Amino acid sequence: MATKKHSWNYENIGGSTRVKITTGADIAHLAELDLKKWTVLSCPTTGLDIDEKSLKYIDTENDGRIRVSEVISTSQWLTSVIKDAELLVKGADSIDVEQFNQENADGQRLYNSAKQILVNLGKEGTVISLADTKDTTAIFAKTRFNGDGVITEQTAEDADEKAVVAAIVSTLGGVADRSGVNGANAELIEKFYQALSDYSAWHSATVDAPYGADTDKAIEAYNALDIKVKDYFVRAKLAGFAPESAMKLDVQTALIEAISADNLTGKTDEIAAYPIARITGKAELAVDAAINPAWAAKFSTLMNIVKPKEKVLTEESWAAIGASFAAYNAWKAAKKGAEVEALGIDTINKMIADNKKQALLDLVAQDVALKDSAEGIDLVNKFMYIFRDFYRLLCNFVTFQDFYSRNKNVKAVFQSGRLLIDQRECRMCMLVADMAKHNTMAAASGMYLVYCDCTTKASPTKLNIVAAVTVGDIGDLVVGKNAIYFDNNGQMWDAVITKIIDNPISIGQAFWSPYRRMATTIENLINKTAADKDAAMMKDANAKINAAPTAAPADDKSKAPTPPFDIAKFAGIFAAIGMAVGMIGTALAGILDSFKGFTWWQYIGIFIGIMMFISGPAMVMAWMKLRRRNIAPLLNANGWAINASSKISIPFGETLTDIAKFPKLKLKDPYAKKGIPAWQKWIISLLTVALVVAGLWLGNKLSFIAPSPLPCFNKEQVEAPAHSAETPATEVVLPTDSTKVEA
Repeated sequence: MATKKHSWNYENIGGSTRVKITTGADIAHLAELDLKKWTVLSCPTTGLDIDEKSLKYIDTENDGRIRVSEVISTSQWLTSVIKDAELLVKGADSIDVEQFNQENADGQRLYNSAKQILVNLGKEGTVISLADTKDTTAIFAKTRFNGDGVITEQTAEDADEKAVVAAIVSTLGGVADRSGVNGANAELIEKFYQALSDYSAWHSATVDAPYGADTDKAIEAYNALDIKVKDYFVRAKLAGFAPESAMKLDVQTALIEAISADNLTGKTDEIAAYPIARITGKAELAVDAAINPAWAAKFSTLMNIVKPKEKVLTEESWAAIGASFAAYNAWKAAKKGAEVEALGIDTINKMIADNKKQALLDLVAQDVALKDSAEGIDLVNKFMYIFRDFYRLLCNFVTFQDFYSRNKNVKAVFQSGRLLIDQRECRMCMLVADMAKHNTMAAASGMYLVYCDCTTKASPTKLNIVAAVTVGDIGDLVVGKNAIYFDNNGQMWDAVITKIIDNPISIGQAFWSPYRRMATTIENLINKTAADKDAAMMKDANAKINAAPTAAPADDKSKAPTPPFDIAKFAGIFAAIGMAVGMIGTALAGILDSFKGFTWWQYIGIFIGIMMFISGPAMVMAWMKLRRRNIAPLLNANGWAINASSKISIPFGETLTDIAKFPKLKLKDPYAKKGIPAWQKWIISLLTVALVVAGLWLGNKLSFIAPSPLPCFNKEQVEAPAHSAETPATEVVLPTDSTKVEA
């Protein structure tokens, strides 16, 4: 009989159809879900708003990434060890131990170990929480055996056994027990008793010290002086062989003069390099001779201990002193078990005689026998972490339910906090794991992105974040602007913008962007022109100052006379200006004439058309980009393998950024500039507009709306009568005489 396939629920979020995980049955059947329907194929175990310990438990391959296969295997394990899979969707941090499926091997272990934890903690009831399993020290603090193969003083019940465990910890360091106390394992017990045996055997073969309690001190001084004394004898013999070289072999006066002006307390190394005594040419060293100050103390210590019969030292007598230490040195070199020497030979011999070694090893064996039970306690801890966080991971892995949630308090695991900047709270903030990858992929997201470096005194670590601005205008968002960032734990960080990816924020912002760019261009052009003119003026002024004579002559006849005013030249200039003004006026008149016959509402339509002609392309491009905004490139840059588009629509984008909203109040600014009242400004503005319209009307510039009333602009013409033979000739009477002239 064919197995009935699981029926999945779907939803359309983020521009894609996605599987909706809402029940324990969905989790139990994840293995049946087609891989092509998963939103995410893999994600990192760090930088997410989920306990990293939970993610490491799920990451069974221990490679720092969670893959689909690991999510499926975790879902199968979880649903097999509990009776009711619906508990998983609650994301609780506690569970009743009776909910463990005792028909499953791991479920039985979890049940037994969870009950043991409650007993160890002295808790009543059957509910165990993550807080209970986290503190393993508290769990094992009162237990004699905990399965880790380490015994402590508490494990041992015999007083002598306790003393041996304490001695092992004090001499060999011990190893940490699960209870948090240092103890001993089988390896340390074996090592300790071997050290006891070795030291006791060595001590029993003691060689008498040739100089009693001062022998070690004498050996130390002899070993330090040996090379210098032997060097002295070689120099002495060489000086005896070649007397003329004695001065060269002795202390060089030039060397002493070279350091004589310095503080000689800091020249010990230089002085120590000189011969131990003055070279006389005799191959002997007087015991009471003047000794190099750097070696005098050790030489005196040695001579006071060994007290040679002769008053001079030769090579043979010096070697004899060394030979007197030979047997003692050989015995000391053969020392074993030095680790336990601090216990004292009496304690060592007593511990050997009592021989608690096997008893302690038996205790270790009893502890190891409970290994499975103790590991079951660790298994409970693992279960509690995954039990709490697994469903949240699914809501950000199989689908992006948390990211697209209508509840603003629900955040995706990749949302790291919120950035407060420019009277906005940007809630779409993400940690930047690899800035190089973000530089490559961020622009493809289509979002207006602000990158920030964040620092705080509470942590030496610097955070790199990226925040998406999805509401409002660009405003004062520039590189270098300071802001405040709050992480998901509520820790406040000082943030500073280091980079901006410029993309449209909204269609309204895109409408004004051409005018903003135009204003910026004009402003830059004006600034550049003013700067160029200022530079040219300063250059010309400096040139004139540098070229000016030091003293002006009383009468310089060679100076060129000032040319007379050329009225013809300036008349031409005025004519050119007039022509230009006329052409401009003609052009404007032509434009106005083209609007003849339009009604008032048509003028409004023309104005709107001009505005749309300027802003329309920018708005269309913005609309297209806003529809393509996608979070996937940013996640890919952080190491996610995104399997489905995750778009940010315009309505959804408005939920990712909150902008400051103030109540409508009539407030008076005490520092506002005092001037005429607003009503007077309106009257002046209306009168100005009326005067301009009246001027245009009287000047017949609005003839297409209403002709000018002035007679000079009356276009009615009376046709003159045609001349004929019957028409009497018109007479023109000249004012100077009475003669009639026939026209």
